[in-house]
Amino acid sequence: MAESSTELTGPDLRLGVPASALTDGEPVLGHVDGEAVLLTLLDGVPYAIGAHCTHYGGPLADGVVDGGTVRCPWHHACFDLRTGEALRPPALNDLPRWNAELRDGVVVVTGRIEPPSTLGPVDRQPRVAGRAPESVVIVGAGAAGAVAAETLRREGYDGSITMVDPDPDATVDRPNLSKDYLAGNAPEEWIPLRSPDFYEAHDIDRILGRSAVAIDTAGRRVELDDGTILTYGALLIATGAEPIRLPDAVTGGRVVHYLRTLADSRAIIAAAAGASRAVVLGASFIGLEVAASLRARGLEVHVVAPESVPLARILGVPLGSFVRRVHEQNGVVFHLERTAASMDARSVTLDDGTRLDADIVVAGIGVRPRTALAEHAGLDIDNGIAVDAQLRTSAPGIWAAGDVASWPDPRSGERIRVEHWVLAQRMGQAAALSMLGALDRFDAVPFFWSAHYDVVIDVVGHARGWESVEMTGSLEARDVTATFLGDGLTLAVATIGRNHDSLAAELDLEQGA
Repeated sequence: MAESSTELTGPDLRLGVPASALTDGEPVLGHVDGEAVLLTLLDGVPYAIGAHCTHYGGPLADGVVDGGTVRCPWHHACFDLRTGEALRPPALNDLPRWNAELRDGVVVVTGRIEPPSTLGPVDRQPRVAGRAPESVVIVGAGAAGAVAAETLRREGYDGSITMVDPDPDATVDRPNLSKDYLAGNAPEEWIPLRSPDFYEAHDIDRILGRSAVAIDTAGRRVELDDGTILTYGALLIATGAEPIRLPDAVTGGRVVHYLRTLADSRAIIAAAAGASRAVVLGASFIGLEVAASLRARGLEVHVVAPESVPLARILGVPLGSFVRRVHEQNGVVFHLERTAASMDARSVTLDDGTRLDADIVVAGIGVRPRTALAEHAGLDIDNGIAVDAQLRTSAPGIWAAGDVASWPDPRSGERIRVEHWVLAQRMGQAAALSMLGALDRFDAVPFFWSAHYDVVIDVVGHARGWESVEMTGSLEARDVTATFLGDGLTLAVATIGRNHDSLAAELDLEQGA
């Protein structure tokens, strides 16, 4: 992704900054040789790293510093201020860094330091000696599986790693499939998270277009649909979730589009090219993002959903009503408290008899976890594959992560399963650490973002239900913080136009405030 801005601000750090002008732990934005650089004093020692997040180019100078780390204001990636190491997804690449020296009371930034590898981490010794499995098989090459494989290599694991996925285009930037890519604002070369060369360079084998069909837990073997047998020392199940599909009695054989893969997004784009009217079934985040993207392509869009207020179950009535207004202001027509009763080649008929012309139909009515492989292997299932605090399943040597896994949430005290892209990545990272004996417990705070035209909603935390919502700011000014409370505690925080508030809320939730 491109950086958020090419404009350089702040001092030329090659010329130096008086140390007296720097406050320990407070970064200063400057530049060196035409590149934006973040300069920080930590315990009196100067460090200089790149100023733009390696995920989507977010401005780290606008982020939040916590100890020796900085968090991106856009999508909450986290970096080490000393080394530039990407500590937490969604950023996967480390930041560049520069030499910084204190000379006679002046901090001067000089040449760039070349990284020791394309993966990192910088100047860190492997932590896996004597604790690593002989080999790792990862079933699922999406967010959780791909980050697990990378994390193993980052941590110095040098054993065999094999990822298996039925999707030939696995390991893509899935959030973009319903946002900029679908809207036509992002080229396809942005979509793969990594190139095939990356996996080859780091000795990560990928078997794409093949499905795992059986697990022999006693023999530690995975069978694929072509008869291939893979043995494992550790197995990660990261099979994700699949869209809930409409019954044939409703679709009547008509093609209905669902969105989960790059192929799905391509198919919607191809269908939209020859269409003028679209019906989107479901006012979920995916459904509404698809609606916004199709409007960006110039289609007339109708959204059909059974609820009276879109997203009210997740965001509450005020925010859900606001999202509806944003879409209506952009030309979307809603048919709420309605469902599709039948379809033909040219239209969708609703349960009240309303007939909507439709050149293309897209359904976003929810997903369900892909647990069949685990169920057949005898693993415990509880709203997904049940894992413990270290993401271990009920079978020795098997972990689960991502949308398919339910885990004991330390904040609510409940077992939860959350379908968020960034959380799945962080679970994959944690599962890899767990395999290596380096994880105390998985306790990441869920985070996701959703884009609707020029409105971006950030949500941290997890609230299946709440007693009250405290709101500050103005929805109409698109500057608001909504805090979801239960038993006097903050369960989740949603923000619009308040990136700093979102990061601060994430920190508070992590620290138990």
